Amino acid sequence: MQRRTLLKLGALSAAVLIVAGGATALLQPGLRQGKLTPTAQSIFSSVACAILDRTLPTGDLDKQKALAGLLDRIDDLAQAFPPHVQAELSQLLGLLSTAVGRRTLAGLESDWPSASVTEVQQALQSMRLSPLALRQQSYHALHDIVGAAYFSDASTWVTLGYPGPVNI
Repeated sequence: MQRRTLLKLGALSAAVLIVAGGATALLQPGLRQGKLTPTAQSIFSSVACAILDRTLPTGDLDKQKALAGLLDRIDDLAQAFPPHVQAELSQLLGLLSTAVGRRTLAGLESDWPSASVTEVQQALQSMRLSPLALRQQSYHALHDIVGAAYFSDASTWVTLGYPGPVNI
């Protein structure tokens, strides 16, 4: 096989994978009626465990309770977004829910629920430092949503050393 033929085949394969991943993201959105789908919840749970690694409670029951509260607050946040932002977040989560999107956009080989905290942290770091703006923007969206939703709960303020609003 000649080099040009091989390059054309590679480009065609990449285009097919991108179109298939995009079509899958449209057919399997990350949000339904402004709420996270179960797949999107698993993405945010994994991302939250990676970002909030030493911040989450250590007991299994307490950790699950904290993550459930976080997912509820992300739902509330997503519903407050304008429709065009909801659509973009839904597309991002839809892409990340596919194997091709997860590998291409996040650089994560394992699926979200079975990936270790370290693997997700490495994937997020590669997104953050990527020369591609799309990967950086995806990282910042995930990071900012997790941080805002988690630390908007008053029970997490002690971790930050924040005493709460000043009473005047």
